[in-house]
Amino acid sequence: MYKKIFIILIAVFIFSQYLENSYGAATDSSNGYEADLYGEAKKFILRAKKLEKKNKVEKATKLYSKALKKLSQAYKKDKKNPDILNYLGFALRKTGKLDEAEKYYLEGLKIKPGHHGINEYLGELYIKTNRLELAKERLAVLKNCKCEEYDELKELIEKN
Repeated sequence: MYKKIFIILIAVFIFSQYLENSYGAATDSSNGYEADLYGEAKKFILRAKKLEKKNKVEKATKLYSKALKKLSQAYKKDKKNPDILNYLGFALRKTGKLDEAEKYYLEGLKIKPGHHGINEYLGELYIKTNRLELAKERLAVLKNCKCEEYDELKELIEKN
């Protein structure tokens, strides 16, 4: 009898761990609502990036604006999520609001200084605003990450 109860308890524990881990892997947010908003915004951004590559800048800008609305809502609920801050900065930068974008990137770095995306995108912002030395500082942070963000930022710095 005790053996069956023990086995059932182990099975329930393992199953609950599986559910928790599979949900946690899908989001970095602690709340499903923010995760949904963040996920929707990320989809807009990924679609906009593809449009930009096809030189469809006006359509891309509209998607970045839609992403901004979702990210702003998510940020109101979760001000400590560096991924939300990263994409807020990204969408703002892509819509030409460079000063505001920089503020969100810097806020994200206060939370997670080694965040690959923020460091790359902030470096890109610095290049765009003719602050190459600051871009090189962001590259130095990424130096040991062995990540595409390092390679992409390095390539942009070398072109400038």
